[in-house]
Amino acid sequence: MATRKPISLLKEQDDFAQTWPDEPDRFTEEHVDALLLWCVKQNSSDITLQSDRPVYNEIHGSLYPATFRHIDAADMAVMLTKIYGPEALAQLASGRDLDVSYEIRPDRYTKTRFRVNITAILSKGRDAAQITMRVLPSEPPTMKDLNIEQEIIDNWAPRQGMVVITGATGSGKTTLLAAGNRMLLERPEGCGKLLTYEAPIEYVYDTIHSPRSLVSQSEIPRHLPDFAHGVRNALRRKPEIILVGESRDRETINASIEAAQTGHAVYTTTHTMGVANTIQRMISTYDMAEREERAIALLETLRMIVTQALAPRIGGGRVGVREWMVFPEEVREKLMDMRFTEWPNEVQRMIKQYGQTMEQSAAIVFEAGQIDRRHYLLLSSSSGG
Repeated sequence: MATRKPISLLKEQDDFAQTWPDEPDRFTEEHVDALLLWCVKQNSSDITLQSDRPVYNEIHGSLYPATFRHIDAADMAVMLTKIYGPEALAQLASGRDLDVSYEIRPDRYTKTRFRVNITAILSKGRDAAQITMRVLPSEPPTMKDLNIEQEIIDNWAPRQGMVVITGATGSGKTTLLAAGNRMLLERPEGCGKLLTYEAPIEYVYDTIHSPRSLVSQSEIPRHLPDFAHGVRNALRRKPEIILVGESRDRETINASIEAAQTGHAVYTTTHTMGVANTIQRMISTYDMAEREERAIALLETLRMIVTQALAPRIGGGRVGVREWMVFPEEVREKLMDMRFTEWPNEVQRMIKQYGQTMEQSAAIVFEAGQIDRRHYLLLSSSSGG
């Protein structure tokens, strides 16, 4: 078993290999925010607090201990109460994992926000917990920051209808939606009333100047029980734009379609890969008897589907690679002339004319020297073409 190098030796080899200098012998609630702010100053992208292990920072994709001492049960109880509330242990004991946001305001002018997941685990033969905290930027990125293709930007703001952002967990769907929201807010005419329903709220828009816009963000399940309730709530509030964090079940998809049919622009996400697969997956949530009717309703409201994947960038960081297709009137008319079961294959054939395949996008970033050959081949094989 390898011996652990002294912190001083590690420090000479790596600027990140240091632990919190103000680490206490016993954590209290007052220490938690101070530790988290120190981790953020180390350029940590993710902070992990786990029973019976040190606190860890993830910096440029590698883990570094942030505390010398391991977190014991008493420390973890303090952290859970501070970050979630006194009912955290009871919620974990009931078999739930917890998704929340957390905010630190060191002074009236600055704030640091985190996306938090809390999951029960087993450690040393007893129940324990792991808290994973993603450090969120102080404001949403711009579409330019994310190098979003101009065709996606041009089709981002339909007068009414649905834009669906898809991809695996951690593929940057929420970040892309936030950049899109920022673009809508920063238009000279603003965007009117924008309602978002998220689990949890990751990006806020307090710093975006948009006098002709009003943003209202609700967290699921803190403010409303689920996304379907959120959409029904939105229809009573006369918005122009509705953002639904996830449409993974029949009830939420139904509610999103209804909102798009009644004159709203609806933005939502699903955990699918590829434009054609997204349509198939959304239709398959319905019973056989209602699939055709719901498929037609979905097609009537669809305006664009964007699938995003993140690949390691040569030299560090990650690069977004996207497949997308827009759905103008001629596409909807052509698909309406055939059985809905034929749509996925037909859509796959139409992507190159009305968008871009994942294979085409991967080739562009590969030829630009941004990703290596292995990830280019992986992305190309995921396009479905």
